[in-house]
Amino acid sequence: MREEFILSTNPEYKMSPMPNELRCNQAPSEGTSPGQTKKKNNKTEVILVTGGAGFVGSHTLIELLQAGYEVVVVDSCIRSKPPQDGQRLPAVLERVEDITGKRLTFHMISLLDRDALRKVPSESIGTPLDYYHNNITGTVTLLQVMCEVGCKRLVFSSSSTVYGSAKYFPTDEEHPTGVDVRSPYGQSKYVCEQMIKDLYVSDKEWKVVLLRYFNPVGAHESGLIGEDPLGVPMNLMPYIAQCAVGRRELVQVFGGDWDTPDGTCVRDYIHVMDLAEGHKSALEKLFDNSFTGVKPYNLGCGRGVSVLEMVTAFSKACGQQIPAKIVKSTKRVTWARRFVLPIGGGEPGWSASRTVERI
Repeated sequence: MREEFILSTNPEYKMSPMPNELRCNQAPSEGTSPGQTKKKNNKTEVILVTGGAGFVGSHTLIELLQAGYEVVVVDSCIRSKPPQDGQRLPAVLERVEDITGKRLTFHMISLLDRDALRKVPSESIGTPLDYYHNNITGTVTLLQVMCEVGCKRLVFSSSSTVYGSAKYFPTDEEHPTGVDVRSPYGQSKYVCEQMIKDLYVSDKEWKVVLLRYFNPVGAHESGLIGEDPLGVPMNLMPYIAQCAVGRRELVQVFGGDWDTPDGTCVRDYIHVMDLAEGHKSALEKLFDNSFTGVKPYNLGCGRGVSVLEMVTAFSKACGQQIPAKIVKSTKRVTWARRFVLPIGGGEPGWSASRTVERI
């Protein structure tokens, strides 16, 4: 028998397999030998991972496969590279299999395609409607199909943007949400959280963990996968990496007069493998019979890193100075000044361990 539930990873973090020029100068880690499938009460634990070909999703797959879960991946590959002719998997998922020595199942399906979902075995300011459509409509469709098949356990990748303009720092899970949220992306995540909470009110069999995180960075230590988005990077780390290999001239730092120690924006950056381990811990939480309801957890390091500190750390790690220039910021909004999260209170059995130097 198979015991199934869903892990939904953030769709906005898309990636390609790391090209040679962006890979770490480290030997690939040895893939684990195929082991027994993880079981509970004689049932195979099957995890459906939506957005699994993305940056966060692909790294989370490594943790799940190495933990012995059977994994099924759904991804539309709209912003990542799809399988080439004759290939069973996108290249990034082939590398996940190489790293883990485990096999996964992949379906190139959009969450908006309800009929296709039934067939699966047992840049937001500029495009607000896309974010509302993908995040809200996609989540509604997923929840509806889950109801139809009786799968009522979910790890939902939310975002710290649901806190809006934070009233205090570091921001914990008790902070109000949905107030003064400044982006369509954040609003869509808030709406999704509310939908899930309303669903639980109507059906107490649901068990849901909401993971709120902010800036995933870094890559698997093998260097085989990482964040190399199609088009112009919207996040800091891949932009710095592309400057390091000469794809881009310099890092533009938007604003040098924020209310921070060095005047540049401060964020709580979390290593993507810490984040992946957090997803695995959340899954284990759902398997605990004592867990009930819908609970949010922040996944962060609890310490802020500025843009200039990140550029300096990357320069030291790669052995060359990354050029950076402070330019005027056109978006003077209070939430951009500082957003530091705690580590989730330790309740899910998780804490971030990787420093900015490790990132």
